Formats: sequence, structure tokens, C-alpha cells
Amino acid sequence: MADNVTSLFRGTAAAGPSGAPAREGDGTGPMDFSVPCNPYFPTPEMFQEMAARLRDIATTYPSGSDTIAAELCGLLQLPPQCVALGNGSTELITWIDHLMVRESLAVPVPTFGRWTDQPMETGKRVDMFPLPESGGFALDPGVYAEFLRKRGTRVAVVCNPNNPDGGFLPRHSVVQFLDAMADLDLIVVDECFLEFADAEGEASVVQEAMLRPNVVVLRSLGKNLGLHGVRLGYLVANPALAGRIRAMLPKRNVNSLAEQVVFMLRENAALYRQSLAQVRYDRQEMAAHLATLPGLTVYPSQGNFLFVRLPVGAEGTVVRDRMLAEHRILVRECGNKIGSSSRFLRLVVRPQADVRRLVSGLESVLYEPRRGAAVPEPGLGTGYSSGTAAVDRLVSETNGSGLRAQPGRSAGAAPGLPAAPAAGTGVPLPAAAVAAPPAQQDGGMPLPAQAPQQPLPTVPPAAPVRPPSPPQPAAPPPMPPPMPVPVPVPVPAAAQRLPPLPQPVAPAVAVPPLQPAPPLQPVPPMPAAAPVPGPDRLPSPVPVPGVPGAVQPPAAALPGPTPAGVPARGGLTAAQVRGMTAPPSGLTPAPATGWPSPQNWPNAAGMGQAG
Repeated sequence: MADNVTSLFRGTAAAGPSGAPAREGDGTGPMDFSVPCNPYFPTPEMFQEMAARLRDIATTYPSGSDTIAAELCGLLQLPPQCVALGNGSTELITWIDHLMVRESLAVPVPTFGRWTDQPMETGKRVDMFPLPESGGFALDPGVYAEFLRKRGTRVAVVCNPNNPDGGFLPRHSVVQFLDAMADLDLIVVDECFLEFADAEGEASVVQEAMLRPNVVVLRSLGKNLGLHGVRLGYLVANPALAGRIRAMLPKRNVNSLAEQVVFMLRENAALYRQSLAQVRYDRQEMAAHLATLPGLTVYPSQGNFLFVRLPVGAEGTVVRDRMLAEHRILVRECGNKIGSSSRFLRLVVRPQADVRRLVSGLESVLYEPRRGAAVPEPGLGTGYSSGTAAVDRLVSETNGSGLRAQPGRSAGAAPGLPAAPAAGTGVPLPAAAVAAPPAQQDGGMPLPAQAPQQPLPTVPPAAPVRPPSPPQPAAPPPMPPPMPVPVPVPVPAAAQRLPPLPQPVAPAVAVPPLQPAPPLQPVPPMPAAAPVPGPDRLPSPVPVPGVPGAVQPPAAALPGPTPAGVPARGGLTAAQVRGMTAPPSGLTPAPATGWPSPQNWPNAAGMGQAG
């Protein structure tokens, strides 16, 4: 399957989403539903003009960034001193991280991968705020603000619309968030897909960014113009912040082809606006067509893509590979995005003829039995958890919150069940650690459970657990360590968690004399999963003063809370949540907080950092 998929992709790699076969939807593919760009722009006439000038474009240095920015700002009606151009929005994200993120950055997930990967690559703490699948991945700004305060994060990112789900916040909600977080070092509002939104007339906060001291708005031209291969993006901020970024950007970081596109926009501005309106209309039609597929969930979107959840039982990687191999259609499977799972696809909005081909291919892959349906039986799957909740729990438990001690069993659990494993360890907690629920610290982080330090009760002589002989004296001798034996002595806490003996305990009432009991049978061995430590793991018992025969349970040898930003001991890092099972060889972990070391600090001229 892999070889077939690779050969299909290589054989037609030149036919991208802006090429004639995909644009016309004639069924020859491969048709690209994976890369989110504008399928209606540039126009064929613009491509012909660029092709005619290709020799001059490829053999001439581009103008300076100031010249290109002046032309673009004239179209956008923005002051050039508040704008910085980049070789794509990714370059600007990189420099924002290097220059303005000192310790920590928070971002809702799932989202664009560079917002999580870039800060971690430079040793920053990334606080990931999970968007709940149960709420349609919608961002609640108030809850997000509380999360920032609790974590003490200094830089916040808001993607509007968000990638990959297309979630949207109205302008007044974003402005309220900016007001509430005015004391942060920086707030980045990623508006790379806002040109495709139609929920309100003017949703951008670029005017706010030019006036506020800690706000940057990020925009992308490659996606909007349908030329993602021509790397071009820009940011808007107050003159001081924008000037700081411009000073660090390399000279001529915008290439000649991108310059040509910018200077063609003025005379093609009307066609560009028409292309955006067509994408918005096609988004509604595409969502309606996809919603007819049984069990497929389509989430509301204000981007030029739709986020869909596959029916119960469908695996995204299988659907992706079969769609390409059998129908020559590329789809974006989102299993590698933090906060998502392989059950989700991101599908780019395309013309209706292309959408009909997509829907036909999905019907074949998901439901046709003669071809081996990816879904055994169509169903709605209303009560199914796709796996994002498990990923969210992993992120919250290992993303700087320290080790969480969990109770041995939930309320109402049947006696004798094994204790819950410690977070991130996969090993049952010691018996003493699960005897009491964890306490709470300031900030809501649970403390490891402490063993009770109270005298252990004795079993009433009238109701022995299993009387092997005549009654014993009222003061029984201390129990010999370390393994309990079936004699009428006080039962320690660890033995109380053993499965119930076959003979039930007699009630605490008068009972007729018992007949001589037959010889005792050996106590059956404990199940392998029972969380009772072996003798070699227990320290020597310590007698409880004043209580003959009782011993103090050993204290739980749990590690203390880990610093913020450091994965819990034995837990998972964010990279491992994304799919890595082990760190790459030869790499050392980056520091949890603080600036990168001077040896690793970037320099705009490509030279070593001095001083």
C-alpha cells in the first residue's frame, strides 16, 4: 500500500490544488483536499502573466522588504511602520518565539503544529489548553484566561479561526480577552485564515494591535492567494514591536516571485474578493454534502476547510491511504496533532464538482462491503469517544502539572480490585499510597496521598475471621513480619485489601459454639495484579506505641511534585503524545524555563552570539 501511494503521489506531483486538473475536477486527480489554500486564485490569466515573466523573475534580485511592504500596505490601508513581512507566517512565528517568548507560551490544542513545536525546540514551557471535543472544540475565552492565570503563562496565542477545526471567536470576545490579559508579555492573534470567515463584517483586531503594547496579529498571504508555495506572510503590531521584528529579519527575505504577486494584486483585487466569496459559499455546500454520510460529524468552520469525525470503527490512516490509492484523492488525517486523533480529517473546501468526487470516494471506502468497508456498519456513534479525551488527559497530567497521585479505586469499586496505576508510570501505587484521597495544594494540584497514622482496630474476639483453635488471650502477641498468616491477630491495612475469604465474617452477635474446624487450607496466592508489595519492597515494620501487635504502615515512597513545564516522572512529553515512543538519540532535553543558552541563541546575521 505504501509503495502504491508513493508512486501515485510522485507521478502527478505537479498537479497541485491550483493546477488545471484539480481546479476543473475532471476526475483525473490526485485531487488535493489536504493543503488549505484558495482554489480560485490566482486566475489562469495571472498564471500566464507570471509564466511569461518567469525568466526575469528568476534571474533578478527582489526589491527590499520596505519596498514590497509599502506596496502591500497601500492595498491593506495599513501604516508600513506597523507591518513586518516574512518568508511565510512560519518565519514570523520563529522570530516571535526567539525574541518575545522568554519562559512560557500557552496555546489551545489542537492547533497549527508550529505553535507547539517551535517554543519546545528552544526550551520554552508550552502550556497546552485542550479544546473539548464534547463542546465541538470551541474556545471559551474566560476559561482560557483562568487557565493562563493558574499556570502563570507569560505569552498567549489565540488562533481565529483555529486550524484544524475552524473555530471562530467574534471580534468583541477577542477584544475582551486582550483587555483581561493586558499584563502578559505578549498576545498573538493568529488570523491566517480570517479572510475566509463570513460570521461578521470586520472580525480582525489589527487596529487594536497597532495601539496596544503587547499584541501581535499574524496574517498569511500564501493560503489566501492560493500560492502556499510562494512563501509570504506578515504581522501587524505597534511600531516598536513591528520594528523589533523587522530589525532581526534577514535582508531580502521576500523572494522575487512573491514580490511579483504583491504587485499584481492591485489590478486583480476585485477577482481576489470574488474568490473569497466563492470559497465561503462552497464551504456551506460542502458541509451539507458531507453531513449526508452516515455517522460522519462535520464541525462548524469559518476557515477554508472542514473538520470531520469519521464514523465509529473507522481509522483515519486507513481512510487516507485508501482514498489516495483507490480514488486519487489526498485528505489530511489529523492523528499527529496534539489534542486530536486519527479519527479526524481536515478537508479543504473545493469546488462542488470536486466535492462530489470526495463524497463518492468516502462512501466507497467507508461503507462498501465488497471492497472491504472501513466501517463495518454505518452508525451515528453518538456515545463514542474518539480518543481526544485520552490525549487531553495525557497533556494535562504531564504538561508541567507534576505527578498526580490517584486513589486506589473509585467510589463504589468492588473490593479486591487492583489499585489504579500512578499517573504516567503504569505501575500500581503502593498500598499505603492509595489508602486516602489526595489533598489539594494552592492552584489545584493534588498532593501524594499520605498513609493514615492512626492505631489499627482489633478484631472483636466474638467474631474471629477464621478460628483455627480455641480463643486466644485478649492481648495477642505482635504479628511476625513480613507476611500475614491466618491466625486471629489484628489485620494490618495491607491485608484488609485482600479478596474476601470464602467463609463470610460472622456478625457481631451471640452465636452457637462452633464445632472443631477442619485443618486449615493454605490461603490461595494473591492475583498478580493485586497492588500489595512483596516482602523485599517493604521496610521493617514499626510497632505502634500502646497497641500490642499493631504496626505502622510504611510511608508511600512517592516523588514530590515536579517543576512546572517538566513532564511527570515516568510520564510523557508533548512530543511523545504526538507519537514518539522514545526521544531521538544524541539529543539532550532542553531546559524547562528561561532563555536558551547563549551558544544556541540565533543571530540575524548567522554569526555566533557575543557577550
